[in-house]
Amino acid sequence: MLPFKKGEKVVYPAHGVGVIDDIQSKVISGTERKFYMLRILDSEMTIMIPTENVDAVGLRRVIGKDMVTKIYKILRERKVEVDSQTWNRRYREYTEKIKTGSPLEIAKVLRDLLVLKGDKELSFGERKMLDTARSLLVKELSIARAHPEEKIIEELNTIFAS
Repeated sequence: MLPFKKGEKVVYPAHGVGVIDDIQSKVISGTERKFYMLRILDSEMTIMIPTENVDAVGLRRVIGKDMVTKIYKILRERKVEVDSQTWNRRYREYTEKIKTGSPLEIAKVLRDLLVLKGDKELSFGERKMLDTARSLLVKELSIARAHPEEKIIEELNTIFAS
C-alpha cells in the first residue's frame, strides 16, 4: 500500500508543494520499481521519486491546522536572538534548516531574516534565502488554510509590520 495517492498534494523539502500527477512502474537494472511523478506547483519541475525512498527524501503531507497555529506562534515571537555571526555562517545554518523541509524550521528562518532586515541590510544571499523561505511557507499555508496566497502574504506583512 502506497502512502500517497495520485492527485494528492504533498511537500518535497526545499522545493515546496507539489501534486502527485501519476504513479508509474519502471524497470531499472532489471528490477521493477514504482515512482511518484511529482509536479512542483508554480514551476515546470517534475520529480521522479521512488516510492520506497519517500522517507529518505522527506516527502510529506501538507500541514494540518495544529501546525498552522504553531507556525504563526513562531512568526509572532519577537524575542529573537539574531546571531551576530558572519552572514555566510548564518546563510549555511538557514540553508540547512530549509533543507529539512520542516515548516517550523522554515518559519524560524523567515522570522529571523525579517527581524534581521529591520536592523540592517541583508546580503544578496540572505535576501534570496528570505524569498525562498517566504514562498515555501506562503504556498503551504495557503493550501493548509484554503486561503489565497495574497491573503497569507497580507497576514505575514501585518505580523512583521508591528
